Amino acid sequence: MGAMSHLTLAFALLLAGACVAQAPGAPVSRILEEPAQDTDGITRVLVYHDMEGLTGQSDPKTFRFAHPDRYAVGRTYLTGDVNAVVAGLFEGGADEVHIVDGHGSGNPDPDLLLEDLDPRAVLVSRDAIFDAYVDLIEPGVYDAVAVVGMHAKTGSGGFASHTFTLGIDILFNDMSVTETEIVGYSWGRVGVPVIFASGDDRLALDLAGPMPWIEFVTVKTATSASTADPRPVDEARAELTATARRAIENYRNTWAMRLEEPVQAVLHAVPPADLSMLDGVPHIEYADQRVSFQASDFREAYDGLIELVTVARGGYSGVLGEVARRMSGEGLDLAYSDALFDRWLDFESGRWLPPEPIPSIQRTYHGFR
Repeated sequence: MGAMSHLTLAFALLLAGACVAQAPGAPVSRILEEPAQDTDGITRVLVYHDMEGLTGQSDPKTFRFAHPDRYAVGRTYLTGDVNAVVAGLFEGGADEVHIVDGHGSGNPDPDLLLEDLDPRAVLVSRDAIFDAYVDLIEPGVYDAVAVVGMHAKTGSGGFASHTFTLGIDILFNDMSVTETEIVGYSWGRVGVPVIFASGDDRLALDLAGPMPWIEFVTVKTATSASTADPRPVDEARAELTATARRAIENYRNTWAMRLEEPVQAVLHAVPPADLSMLDGVPHIEYADQRVSFQASDFREAYDGLIELVTVARGGYSGVLGEVARRMSGEGLDLAYSDALFDRWLDFESGRWLPPEPIPSIQRTYHGFR
């Protein structure tokens, strides 16, 4: 893309939602920039896959490792979609395509069926645990990012809509974001744009404002968080290939995006998550299931939010209590109460010590687990 006039750039920013309804002098929430220049002459694309926005999919159990039979079906959906996108990227001129797991089903092995994966694609792996959203970011390695099988954000009414995990809504600089946008803001720090995405119709709406340049394929229509009306698989897969090809052919005409700094970060919890335990804690900015803080940059904001996610997940225990009472009645409540008090008394008396950490086992990691 050639140099743009200031007027054209301002219009593009407005169109992309960077300056929506802001009064003169109001702070800009984010910055859009042309993609970084290719320095090695090799067009290299990183593909993130999730597992909730797949072709043919309408059953939430297909993305959950805890349900082996249905999860096995989901793996076939996933591998088919990824192969369709990989084919399009190579047709459009990509020299290398790498794939990283952005899902985290609980499977210690890849969610993809490696024996059926396009052999031209390379699965990203490391010997140590890594966060696929932030730990791969490096300038000059990738030219573009594509995301496959994604979902809408919390509150969007999409199929399995959430942000990062159950009951979490993430805001950067007053903007509620999808995971696709998190990937975009992370890679935008080194000038790499997100050029392609696939998922349901609600994700398409989520991204239309903040990322209007993205090539998007709607593979199904969400009818609730647990149901969807999928398109015919062959039809959707053909569009995945054609659209991925178009995306890489035109990637120089897209935008890399990064957050204006400092970053105002907010974690908003909705059921089953809960942040109310932080109400009244000194120096914690809490109000109405929201905790906010200021960070110097994206990475500091992201890391702080992930720590808060751990706190918010404490609310999940309320659902566990409901299930336990429903299954075993008051007897289980008393047994739990006694065990809790015994653990406290035994530790205070020196009769019980926490078990030693289990030694780590040498293994390979492919992204989120």
